[in-house]
Amino acid sequence: MVTCMTPEEAAVASAEAVSHLTARFMLDAATYIHGGSLGFEGMSFYGAGRGGVLGDVDADAVTKAFVFFEPGNVQTQWDAGGKVMPPAKAALEFQACASKWAEDHIPDDVDVATLASLAERIAAAADATGAPVFAGWRDLPVPTSPKAAAIHHMNSLRELRFARHAQAVLDLGITPKDAVLHRQPHMYALFGWGDPAGLESKITADWDQAENVTNAAMAKALSVLSSDELDTFVALANAAYAASA
Repeated sequence: MVTCMTPEEAAVASAEAVSHLTARFMLDAATYIHGGSLGFEGMSFYGAGRGGVLGDVDADAVTKAFVFFEPGNVQTQWDAGGKVMPPAKAALEFQACASKWAEDHIPDDVDVATLASLAERIAAAADATGAPVFAGWRDLPVPTSPKAAAIHHMNSLRELRFARHAQAVLDLGITPKDAVLHRQPHMYALFGWGDPAGLESKITADWDQAENVTNAAMAKALSVLSSDELDTFVALANAAYAASA
């Protein structure tokens, strides 16, 4: 059935896949086993690997880019990671985990070559203002494997959407710790905010408004594609997401 999506419709329809597909490699045990083999401990591989695309910056810059993590937590991750290897090298090791995850989890019947091509075009045309991790990841060398390339470009879009969502949340006056407590209470301690037991989020703003603003921002990036291409991108992104669950 022909749907001929608008960029706004495509942003909504692909939101779940864009936000969570590549989060799976970041949460995969194999990623941290590899990090441990390199000398990283705990969350330091995540901090150094994801933040490594920012280059030789201080922890304050990483905290600003990560938004929702407690600053002292980021400082600890960043300092520990820097003792293992330089940020740029850590980023490439983190990317290698994304590539391996793609090979292990994306089935052969998903048209990853087309997904990679469309996601790459979206990322290439997107405005990187206020999205430093997106900009850094986008600039990494693209893997040659179609599956790895698809996940690479989809992670670029994840970082873009993350940055737009984080800015929307902050613009609404929501604090990072309240945002985590509201949206991901199970991650509250992992993000460095302590024990969430007995706490209640103090959000008074309309949380859905942040999502609406995020979708509008992503629609601008998606507008580089034609209606038919938007249909294809959404279908393939959702297929990869569903198949890799």
